[in-house]
Amino acid sequence: MDVLRTPDSRFADLAEWPFAPVYTEVASGDGGTLRIHHVDEGPRDANEVVLCMHGEPSWAYLYRKMIPVFVRAGHRVIVPDLVGFGRSDKPAAMADYTYERHVTWMSDWLVANNLTNLTLVCQDWGGLIGLRLVAAFPERFARVVTANTFLPTGDRDPGKAFLAWREYSQTTPDFNVGNIVQGGCASRPIGAHNVAAYDAPYPDDSFKAGARIFPTLVPATPDDPSAEPNRTAWKALMEWQKPFLTAFGDSDPITAGSDRYFQKLIPGTAGQPHTTIIGAGHFIQEDKGEELANVVNEFIARRS
Repeated sequence: MDVLRTPDSRFADLAEWPFAPVYTEVASGDGGTLRIHHVDEGPRDANEVVLCMHGEPSWAYLYRKMIPVFVRAGHRVIVPDLVGFGRSDKPAAMADYTYERHVTWMSDWLVANNLTNLTLVCQDWGGLIGLRLVAAFPERFARVVTANTFLPTGDRDPGKAFLAWREYSQTTPDFNVGNIVQGGCASRPIGAHNVAAYDAPYPDDSFKAGARIFPTLVPATPDDPSAEPNRTAWKALMEWQKPFLTAFGDSDPITAGSDRYFQKLIPGTAGQPHTTIIGAGHFIQEDKGEELANVVNEFIARRS
């Protein structure tokens, strides 16, 4: 496996990103190792630990508006970059990326950092991977907040918006990450410096294999290689009694309606203050980050 590493200089002058990097080595699966980056802010002995997981094609920068809100509430905040994104290592070949490898890499990262009593906040692929972690390690999680995400099994139509995005991702000659994130926001433009920050992990197209391939890894048919593992995860989630909240944006065509599906199937959703955040597109953290963080803080404060 040929692995690329974005130079630190690409992250040196990001005006809205003051957070120090932390790194963890995990097995790559082919005899080597991969370095996974995360942010670790707030008191290390905090009672509550918020684990924020990003999706495609963003990185931990997506949570920059939320991290200070969590820290002010007294929480510890952990925000990793998925392999292939942000400051994490980037296998160079698209064939190196599979859904199951991502679950394994992040499972190993979770265990290596011995994270417990977690409130998962997940969006997009942050949910596709994060909810698999919840199903595999339920003892490490205290509660879950889903925002514009789902756990697909390929048993239902993924929708025209997703299929159009998947087609675009594989055919466009210019996979401009910053502009893609901006296009998924309800509040446009998001500012040239923020577009540049989303582009920072990718000095050139050779670094974008993960970002390119991710849309094709979403199970869209019942016989997808990850369809059955996700069905198994759903069985665990359908037994989940701990608090589970949906906080979706009102302007995301990709995941619209998935919040109701969670509420129908997961016992822990019962009696929770589910919310729809007005004026939030797919990248809800960019559009309404402070509002979403306050929703999460209130959810944690309920302790039920």
